[in-house]
Amino acid sequence: QVQLVESGGGLVQAGGSLRLSCAADARSLERYVMGWFRQAPGKEREFVAAISRNGGGSTSYAESVKGRFTISIDNARNTAYLQMNSLKPEDTAVYYCAAVQGYYDSRYYVRQSSYHYWGQGTQVTVSS
Repeated sequence: QVQLVESGGGLVQAGGSLRLSCAADARSLERYVMGWFRQAPGKEREFVAAISRNGGGSTSYAESVKGRFTISIDNARNTAYLQMNSLKPEDTAVYYCAAVQGYYDSRYYVRQSSYHYWGQGTQVTVSS
């Protein structure tokens, strides 16, 4: 069992930046694929980004966040990050961290059903 705890959400103006953190109590994240998803009010949860260390360090992003968001992992801290720049009001959502032991390229981990462990979510609100 892996517990994930997100932090770093908050209120920011359009064009601003936030960095979300996902602390994991796993021994190491090197064998895990880490993903970020988000859910806006009245909408389904959607994929944002994924990173696979065993998959050659590959990353995948939703088209809506490409070029603005960056996913990364700090193995020394057992923490995954989502750096969000040039934020837009449509980025407003609850952001969830997810993890699964995986060995393939990150493009195979864009569905919620691919993940076994989930955090509780952190709210991001972008004002216009």
